[in-house]
Amino acid sequence: MSYIAELHKVTKIFDGITALEDIDLKIREGEILALLGPNGSGKTTLLKILAFLEKTSKGEVYFLGRKVTEENLKQMRMESTMVFQRPILFNTTVYNNVAYGLKIRKLPKSKRDEEVRQVLKIVKLEGFEKRQAKKLSGGQQQRVALARALALNAKLLLLDEPTADLDPKNASIIEEVLASVNRESKTTIVMATHNMFQAKSLPHRVALITYGRIRETGTPKEIFSRLSKTLVSFAGLENTFAGKAKVAENGTTMIDIGKDIQIVVATQCRGKVSVFISPEDIILSKNRFASSARNILKGRIVEISDLGNIVRLKVDVGKHFIVQITKRSFKDMGLNLNMDVYIAFKASSVQIL
Repeated sequence: MSYIAELHKVTKIFDGITALEDIDLKIREGEILALLGPNGSGKTTLLKILAFLEKTSKGEVYFLGRKVTEENLKQMRMESTMVFQRPILFNTTVYNNVAYGLKIRKLPKSKRDEEVRQVLKIVKLEGFEKRQAKKLSGGQQQRVALARALALNAKLLLLDEPTADLDPKNASIIEEVLASVNRESKTTIVMATHNMFQAKSLPHRVALITYGRIRETGTPKEIFSRLSKTLVSFAGLENTFAGKAKVAENGTTMIDIGKDIQIVVATQCRGKVSVFISPEDIILSKNRFASSARNILKGRIVEISDLGNIVRLKVDVGKHFIVQITKRSFKDMGLNLNMDVYIAFKASSVQIL
C-alpha cells in the first residue's frame, strides 16, 4: 500500500501546552481521511503540520516517500495546500483570488485563464470571474477558496472544517466537489470535522482525535458501528440513552430509560447501561403499523432540519429521538411540526455502549 504522508511520534508544543502528542498516522494515497474530534482536540494543528505551515516539536514527517527537512521544505509545500475554516480572500475579483497561486508559480496567462475557468466550473461558480470575492456569501467565498486550492493541482488537499456554518446548499456542493475531485483526479484529501453526519458519509477512513492524541482509526462503518466510549464522550450523539437493563423470559433484554419508556434489545445484559439507536435505523409513520420491529413508540414532531436530500426530525416520545428520512419521503407523507407520528426500530438495531 502506498502512503502519501506518514507521521511518526509527532508532538507539537505551544508555549508549554501540548497540542499534539505522539501522533502516529499514515495517510493512504488517493483516500479521503477525516480527522474527527471536538474543538481544541488538535485537528487544525495536525493539518498545519501536513501543510508544512507548522514544524513539529518532536517526531518525523515523511511526504511522498521522503523525510521532510529544512532543505526540501519549500519543495514539499508545492505539493500540499490547505483551505482554512474561515478563508482569507483578497479584496479583488474572484479571478485574481483563484489565479494568485498560479501567478506566483509563473504559469502563462492563457493557461491561468483556462485553469481558473475549469476550477470555477467544478465548484459551480461559472461566470463569477469578475465578481468581487469579498461581496459573495460565506458559502460562495468558501467555494472560491476551495477553487484557489484546486487550481494548484497539489497532491494533498487539506481542509479545516470545510462546511462549518454553511447553509445546506453550499455544504452539499462542497461535499460533492470533494468526492468528485477525489474520485476523478485521485487527489488525497484530509479534512478536519466535528460533523458526525459528514464523517459517516464522505471519507474512506476516519481518525478519531481527542486531547491531541489519535484514539482510533478505521472506516466510517468500523468507527460508528463499534461506537466506542471515546466517540460517545465528545460527540454528543443523538439517540443515546442511559437506563437499567433486565433480561426477560424470552431471552431479550428490556431497558427502562425513564419517562415510562422501555426499549427491547437483542443483547442480554443487566444493570446500568447506555444504548444508542442510529437515526438511519428508525422507521417513521403517521399511523401505527404492523411490523417485526420490537420497539414502536408514539410521539410528536418537535423539530425539522433540512439537510438537502435528507431531513432529520426530532420526535418527542417522552424522550427525544432523532429520525432521518429522505426529503421525498418527508414530502410524500406530508409531515409537519407538532404532527403525531410513530417511530419503530428493531431490537437488533439497539447498540449497547
